Amino acid sequence: MWKTTSILGGMVLLLSVLGIVMLASTSAVQGELLHNDAAFFLKRQAVWLLSALLVGGLVCRVNYHVWRPLAIPLMLVCVGLLLAVWLPHVGRGLTKGSHRWLHLGPLNFQPSELAKFGIICWLAWWMTRVRRQAEDVRLGLIFPLAGLGLVLGLIFLEPDFGTTMLIGLVGLAMMYLGGARFGHLAIASVTGFVFIVLAIAHNENRMNRFLAFINPENHAQDYAFQLLQSLHAFVMGGAYGVGFGQSLQKQFYLPEAHTDFIFAIVGEELGLPAALGVILLFFGLCVCGMRIAFRAPDQFGRLLAFGITLMITMQAAINIGVVTGCLPTKGLALPFISFGGSSLLVTYAMVGVLANIARQIEADPRRDETRYIRDQAHDL
Repeated sequence: MWKTTSILGGMVLLLSVLGIVMLASTSAVQGELLHNDAAFFLKRQAVWLLSALLVGGLVCRVNYHVWRPLAIPLMLVCVGLLLAVWLPHVGRGLTKGSHRWLHLGPLNFQPSELAKFGIICWLAWWMTRVRRQAEDVRLGLIFPLAGLGLVLGLIFLEPDFGTTMLIGLVGLAMMYLGGARFGHLAIASVTGFVFIVLAIAHNENRMNRFLAFINPENHAQDYAFQLLQSLHAFVMGGAYGVGFGQSLQKQFYLPEAHTDFIFAIVGEELGLPAALGVILLFFGLCVCGMRIAFRAPDQFGRLLAFGITLMITMQAAINIGVVTGCLPTKGLALPFISFGGSSLLVTYAMVGVLANIARQIEADPRRDETRYIRDQAHDL
């Protein structure tokens, strides 16, 4: 019988192999033009993937309970790095209109990627700590929202609207699973929604992107250009695709073809079966992760597994929704497939934590039941 860890690892590796293969196709044109090397992006991603495999393998062997005492230090590191992006000679400076990257020698690192894992660990630790008191407005709402709001505020100021929304949604879901009252979270959600509406309305660029999503034909030459070119890629690909390496859209018709919109090239070159295959793999990853979360030995493990699973799969859902025109444009990568070292490294680390929880369940299938009963007794 296949173990959960084997199924999880198999799906992640399939997505990663597809990512490397598609990157070899989509990035060649830009690599040749920008760096005089068609394999420039492919070689960099290959190094990141090998590093990510190493990190994921190491984290998988570390007992996930070690992240409980490290939750606060990790949170402080994330906050420090998010502040450091604004420092001269440390932050990369204004790139594509945002302050999102740090210089690490020849490499660049995006602290908001680490913040995804940091906020998951911190919320899992806090909601486990308050346990039955989570229904209290101070312990179950104000305190966790203070930490979550600090991270969201720093990411929003970069600005990175997409990551802000993603982490916010995952954070609220973790608080609800951790025992916070639905009414309290509903008020917080409405407040957040009002803030989002105001943020869109008072920013010309965001407002234009939203209007382009509503009526893309009126913005075909500017804000809806990427969306329409993405949809055109799917139309050209049809049921069976135009063939690997034969994409027309990657010839600078579709900007960022190797990053945020790589799923459109998958559809164009490999057709509908490959696109549906990617969606099914992420759905399978979601089912696998939720199964691990429900069977985790304790509440900390349950919250950790739930947060990691939701963070990865919700990001994939948002990216696919944007590329297919179901959601307004957001700068979120497709996990395991899009070009980006920071995202790949942190995502593999999170998968490693998820795999460790699964390994502990598989080592003693009855232990999760015993600890669950013990948790309930402690709560009473």
